[in-house]
Amino acid sequence: MIERYTLPEMAALWTRHAVFETWLSVELAVLEVQERMGLAPAGVTADVRARAAFDIARIDEIEAEVRHDVIAFLTNVAEHVGENSRFVHMGMTSSDLIDTALALQIQKSGQMIREKLSTLIDTVRRKAVEHRDTVMVGRSHGIHGEPITFGLKLLNWLDELERQQKRLDDALEENRVGQISGAMGSYSNIDPAVEEQVCALLGLKAARTSTQVISRDIHAQFFMALGSLATTIEKFAVEIRALQKTDILEVEEGFAKGQKGSSAMPHKRNPVSSENLTGLARLLRSYITPALENVALWHERDISHSSVERVVFPDAFILAHYMLNRFNNVMNDLIVHKDNMRSNMNRFGGIIFSQRV
Repeated sequence: MIERYTLPEMAALWTRHAVFETWLSVELAVLEVQERMGLAPAGVTADVRARAAFDIARIDEIEAEVRHDVIAFLTNVAEHVGENSRFVHMGMTSSDLIDTALALQIQKSGQMIREKLSTLIDTVRRKAVEHRDTVMVGRSHGIHGEPITFGLKLLNWLDELERQQKRLDDALEENRVGQISGAMGSYSNIDPAVEEQVCALLGLKAARTSTQVISRDIHAQFFMALGSLATTIEKFAVEIRALQKTDILEVEEGFAKGQKGSSAMPHKRNPVSSENLTGLARLLRSYITPALENVALWHERDISHSSVERVVFPDAFILAHYMLNRFNNVMNDLIVHKDNMRSNMNRFGGIIFSQRV
């Protein structure tokens, strides 16, 4: 039975409310470290933390005037905090806040994707063991080759998924980086020790260097990892579609009670999930190009990347999470027609053993 996907599971991490909450957590971490270092008055963090709040409608109202999202956010927070708000954002630049908060969102979202991937790996491993002796014909160029087992096919899938897991882990670690280095990344108005301690407090690493923004090649690596993962899922989905053809019918997607395949041909049971995943892989891969193009910014920084990232980050994470969930359902419910596998293998009187002859 297909498990319904609950979109808010991932999408909730990318709402405007979640973004502003993350921004606030970064600002509070910076203030806490600065107080600890004697750069802000004792007790100021507790006071700000107790009063700090934001209202999205009010932020929008302020932004309509100032035309700057971070200023609008900080102005609204200051309205709640009062006099001690002058210590908030002290020595920072907007990208310190935005990029460090983005790193936190990437880590949270990436871990959710990793959990889904681990579940899929477990499912494929279980199916591979279950079908270790399920004999079928191997195909080369779509033509009968020699016998294999369905378990061997799935073992190859398992191996590929584990490689994708490593790529995802590497990309997550590469993106576990924040910055609190001020305008131009020169630390002219903030102590580098603040950056080190804030990043440690948030579970990040301080960027080795920054030019007011974190270099976007780091983000591009993550999109390439997600695109590669989507391509692997597509590869498996295409194989299921091919093996579900009526005249082959060696595997078949689960078909729920009451499910219909066609408004005109009621006998049809279509591999709709695998087809859906094939299409979504195309979409997710397409985000690699704008992520790479975000790397080339003018001089120390510009904001040509910003409009792109507001779209591609939530979309890519939600798509990847959804694809893993849906393909895991496909694998859990997969119907394996062992008799058809054996029958297809023996269709041509044993010619598949020609090499031995």
